[in-house]
Amino acid sequence: MRSKVIFFVSGLGLMLALISAYIAGEEPKPLPPAFNPAANPYAKGIYAQGIIESSQPHGENINIYPEVSGPITEVLVGEGAVVRKGDPLLKIDESVQRATAEQLQSQAEAARALLAELKAEPRRENLEIAAAQVDSAKATLKNAQDQLEKQERSWSIEPKSVSRDVLDNARNAEKIAAANLEVAEKQYTLTKAGAWIYDIQNQEKQYLALSKAYASAAALLAKYTIRAPCDGIVRSIQSAVGSYVSSQGAYNSYTQGMDPLIVMGAPDEHLQVRAYIDEILIDRMADPAKLSAEMFIRGSDKHMPLTFVRLQPYVSPKIELSDERQELVDVRVLPVIFRFANSKGLNVYPGQLVDVYVSAK
Repeated sequence: MRSKVIFFVSGLGLMLALISAYIAGEEPKPLPPAFNPAANPYAKGIYAQGIIESSQPHGENINIYPEVSGPITEVLVGEGAVVRKGDPLLKIDESVQRATAEQLQSQAEAARALLAELKAEPRRENLEIAAAQVDSAKATLKNAQDQLEKQERSWSIEPKSVSRDVLDNARNAEKIAAANLEVAEKQYTLTKAGAWIYDIQNQEKQYLALSKAYASAAALLAKYTIRAPCDGIVRSIQSAVGSYVSSQGAYNSYTQGMDPLIVMGAPDEHLQVRAYIDEILIDRMADPAKLSAEMFIRGSDKHMPLTFVRLQPYVSPKIELSDERQELVDVRVLPVIFRFANSKGLNVYPGQLVDVYVSAK
């Protein structure tokens, strides 16, 4: 009985081993692809790697760098916001520059007030004082002349009645009074003439210099508010409130490099693809007037035709796409720009890499 049990268990184990070996040796059915790989739609098409960007008449994106340095105090828009030319985007700390501009403004206003004062001369009150001084000098001269006349008459009647010293003092007093009258009259003429033309010209130059200094400071103050240079969409903002920025841009803690403070692009109704054609394939490319291309979205079955816009007639290093050089040789590419309409179901964004096939000769 025991032998039968052992035989049965051995047979069952052998059967299970055979079944396991069969199951393990059977090849699993391949899973269907998540998407069909991009197929060349042309008989002699040229493959190129492309990057989607805003549709610009020239250039790639609108990279905004601040012209001044300082910490960001306020971010006024968000990424993806539609802005108009001149709209404020963010503000940089302007406290020091604002104080400088206000100081120069006050100095310019003071110089303007002094210039107006010079042009308004003579002041009526000053002219009245000068006229009164002339009248006083005339009266003093009249008194000195009367005293001298009395002394001379007395001396002519009886020379011993007036000493020579008293007579000389009377004559000197008359001369001094006459000189004082002459000074008073000239001072009146000077006061009546108003400010000297050279003083006015000098003050005008002072006012002009301070006005321009204030205008310069105000223009620099305006640069602490970053504004949209044109209509478009805010694609990327590289810094937050409190971050320090400079004319080199904003520090990117991920790439450890300096990036534009703000990247803007054109509205999304139309986008463009910058396709990079390898330099060894440039000769095979069709005539630009007859050039056609098709774009394939990576990770999907979506593809669409492209319209040729222009080519950038400068063969540049391939590192434009990655900012890294990994090739052992200098591989260069020719940028060719195509345009396409951004439909609602396409769901693509600037900066996205795509596959492009371009027609060949």
